[in-house]
Amino acid sequence: METRGGIFAGDDPFVIARDWLAEAQDTEINDPNAIALSTVDETGLPNARMVLLKEVEDAGFVFYTNYGSAKAQELDHAGKGAFVMHWKSLRRQVRARGLITREDGPQADAYYNSRSLKSRLGAWASDQSQPLANRATLMAKVAKITAQQGTKPARPPFWGGYRLTPLEIEFWADGEFRLHDRFQWKRAQVDAPWSVTRLNP
Repeated sequence: METRGGIFAGDDPFVIARDWLAEAQDTEINDPNAIALSTVDETGLPNARMVLLKEVEDAGFVFYTNYGSAKAQELDHAGKGAFVMHWKSLRRQVRARGLITREDGPQADAYYNSRSLKSRLGAWASDQSQPLANRATLMAKVAKITAQQGTKPARPPFWGGYRLTPLEIEFWADGEFRLHDRFQWKRAQVDAPWSVTRLNP
């Protein structure tokens, strides 16, 4: 069996992911933590959008959104999701697929309170993914919410986090002549051991 070295070395995929993300924070110009999140609706039609990954935990990946949004409804319905995080500067990417749970407790409160005041008020004002007549309507709602909530708004009950606990993680690095390096970490269930396989480019 091949020994993984260099940027692929290690026995914990979450440590590798954190290391790659930390390196990207020094090289990527904008939003090194941006992920393309994929979901499916009730008919099985896929959907994708960019969101910001906020934490690589010891066993999962956490991001936040409005629970009324299309992405949240699709995540709640399917209980599964996937994402890819790509860094042009490093010529690397991480892909993950797995099970979805909500993060709706003190951790979500702490992240919400770490955001700028305008972002916190914006979370209250936006009916995310719902039709909007015009921007003036949205700004009027922000002004109304600001008057109601003041400078220390609590986290809205309709806003919080999601955790993707992966069953698969793939680390990809660009190779010369399109001969890329790909290592797939895979397990049958979340408490099972990982198996690691090198994949063809």
